Amino acid sequence: MPTLKSVPSSATSPHQSDSSLSLFGLLNPEILANPYPLFARLRQEDPVHWDPYLHAWVVTRYADVVTVLYGFSADRTPTPDQLAALGLERLSPIARVMVKQMLFMDPPDHTRLRGLASYAFTPRRVEVLREHIGEITDRLLAEMEPRGEADIIRDLAEPLPAIVTAEMLGVPVDDHHLLKGWSADFAEMLGNFQHNPDRIARVLKTVEEMTGYFRERIAEMRIHPREGFIHSLLTAEMDGDRLSDEEVVANSIVTMVGGQETTTNLIGNGLLTLLRHPEEFARLRGDLSLIPSAVEEMLRFEPPSQHTARLAPHDTELHGRLIQKRQAVIAVMAAGNRDPERFAEPDRFDISRPDNRHLAFGWAAHFCFGAPLARIEGQAAIEAICRRLHNVRLADDAPLTWRTNLGLRGLTSLPVEFDPVNRAHPSEHSPLKSSGLSGSSGRAPA
Repeated sequence: MPTLKSVPSSATSPHQSDSSLSLFGLLNPEILANPYPLFARLRQEDPVHWDPYLHAWVVTRYADVVTVLYGFSADRTPTPDQLAALGLERLSPIARVMVKQMLFMDPPDHTRLRGLASYAFTPRRVEVLREHIGEITDRLLAEMEPRGEADIIRDLAEPLPAIVTAEMLGVPVDDHHLLKGWSADFAEMLGNFQHNPDRIARVLKTVEEMTGYFRERIAEMRIHPREGFIHSLLTAEMDGDRLSDEEVVANSIVTMVGGQETTTNLIGNGLLTLLRHPEEFARLRGDLSLIPSAVEEMLRFEPPSQHTARLAPHDTELHGRLIQKRQAVIAVMAAGNRDPERFAEPDRFDISRPDNRHLAFGWAAHFCFGAPLARIEGQAAIEAICRRLHNVRLADDAPLTWRTNLGLRGLTSLPVEFDPVNRAHPSEHSPLKSSGLSGSSGRAPA
């Protein structure tokens, strides 16, 4: 969405911006394939950089990213009335959803929504799902094992979080293909909307379909309650306060998108990183107890979410630069994750890296409340690949294409080959037939 802000002509004084440092360069496929040299230049040459193409400040050092995530405003989405004043009424359906999503709120509104929503994603509640997520993962891998080849994105990284997200929401698992399509469209808009005006019609159609779908599920749940995240939002109460249907719809959408896109990218980026570091891959296969720390290093080294935007809450000076109130600031978590002032040898992939407090899930009040679930799904996928796919390798001559999304980093496909194995499936059922998240009744946990 466009951000309403004032950008005075003196914003870049007394320094002249170097256009080669602009994040706009990520639209170049070669830079997108490896953005880390650009991030390193920004950290070293201009850590608080005015980007004239994006009309925003860009911060890239770990400590500065933390400062922005902790203290700057997430309330950056124009309201429908503000869009109308700009002659952009056509975008109002998108704004009506986004202004009610906790992702774009500050306290106290953010505190209220997160308090009501986060109960379903506490580490303790998510941990009980580990075994079932492992079962889904094994079934997906069992389908590909006899073939000796697979597209990890299509065959594992997309369906696993889509199935789990459907179960967590409490919607029919057979709808996971719908959820995935909508999620991908909405995520592309979040990452690239300002560069893709031709996508407006498609995004508007996606928003209309998503909101209609979740309104129907809400109506059904009022007649036939079905446990899950949506039901939890509908019934949650705090000091007599309850969520409106519009808030339930908006935050079901943001949970659906967050639950799929980042986890898909974590699995794909993580496996690619292992394949590019065969010694670490062999080390991991030899000691599966390293899986949790390996996944944390994957999140640091190739984070699924690369950057996010905030607005300055007041005039702020950072490294001698004056950031004026309500100016946009892009915090590049991926750059902070490679900051040598925070991480020793930051460009080295080390699956047993100690003190690995990366920024992949954000920081402070907006730390991703779905992080425990994403971690477990990532761990389950990487562990299953290590156990079940023998001699896994990149397919010969397979091109690697990164999604054209400046905010969410992931591959469009990841073709691999491995030694085919024929073995009995863990179950005669497909991954969609078993529902350990929902018990015998087919319902997700409250």
